[in-house]
This record gives sequence, C-alpha cells and structure tokens, in this order.
Amino acid sequence: MPDHSSSPRQVRLFLRSLIAGGALLAATLASPLALAALKPGDKAPKFSAPASLGGQVSTFSLSAALKKGPVVLYFYPAAFTSGCTIEAHLFAEAVDRYKALGATVIGVSGDDIETLNKFSVSECRSKFAVAADVDKKIMKAYDAQFMKVTGYASRTSYVITPDHAILYEYTDMNPEKHVENTMQALQQWANRQKR
Repeated sequence: MPDHSSSPRQVRLFLRSLIAGGALLAATLASPLALAALKPGDKAPKFSAPASLGGQVSTFSLSAALKKGPVVLYFYPAAFTSGCTIEAHLFAEAVDRYKALGATVIGVSGDDIETLNKFSVSECRSKFAVAADVDKKIMKAYDAQFMKVTGYASRTSYVITPDHAILYEYTDMNPEKHVENTMQALQQWANRQKR
C-alpha cells in the first residue's frame, strides 16, 4: 500500500493492481463453481493414480477396482481442510457399509502423495485409499474442477457400476450429504441386481 511519500505513479500502479485484483475476484465469483459434472449413463473415464491407504502407497486402477464391484469415487478440494476432513471422517465411518454392498471407496484430490500418506492415516482412518491427482487429469476427465482457475477439485461424488457407467453424481461443497446420497444410490442399484 502506498504511503504519504509515494509518487503519483506508484499510487496509480497500486490502484490499477487493486482494480485488476477486484475484477479477477469478481470474475471468479461469477463463474460456475464447477464444470458440468458427468451424468448418469455416461461412461466413467479410466484412470490409474498413486494412492495411499493407511500410509502405504500403491497404484489405484479404476478398471481393476470395477472388476470387484462398484466404485464410489469422490473428489475433494484439499487434504486437511475443515470440509475435507469432515467428509473423510464420514466416508471412513461408512466404509464397512460400502464394502457390504461390494463397493470400493476412493477419494481424489490434487494433493501430493506425501500429504495423502498422512491424510489417509489420520483423517481417512486407514479405511479407504486417497489418490493423488497432481496434474489434475482425473478431475478434468470427470469435470470435477472447482472454478477452473483454482486448480482444486470440486466436492463431487460418483457411483460407478462394474460396466464403467456413471450410476449417480452429486456435487455440493457441503460435505454432509455425499455419503448418505451415494450410499442410497448404491443400495438401490444393489437391490435391482438381486431381482
């Protein structure tokens, strides 16, 4: 911020940067929070990524997981933020119910694998894997970017059936309903499979 000894040129430059910053902020806030997410019936893009489960790194492959049953894929903005911590706890508490329905849970964010090693133990409680999407390819393929300019994932959850189809999609920055909604969609699908 210029002080009383600043030249008129410094003041003008400061004001221009302030106006430009305000314009960028306004444009960002006016843009849609996320791109149009994939819809039920769409084919789920295949991906493989480094993932951590209980601090142990392996490669998560969507195709391999789908051979075992449906996959609940959820995107979250960043490890250790308040909403993402709440969501990780909720998914960790529900993992046994997902497993009872034959489903695998995988979380995806733009965090690096070192951060996810810690997050997988403390917040995911070593119950499910979290994958590193540092180059943002997975979130782009799933239209799960939070305001393109940020580089963060939106809070978007998908249920994917073994035939690689999107069964259900839910996008909401509030973490509270992702488990409940994906569980309901998965349960309805499982009930149809029994008929």
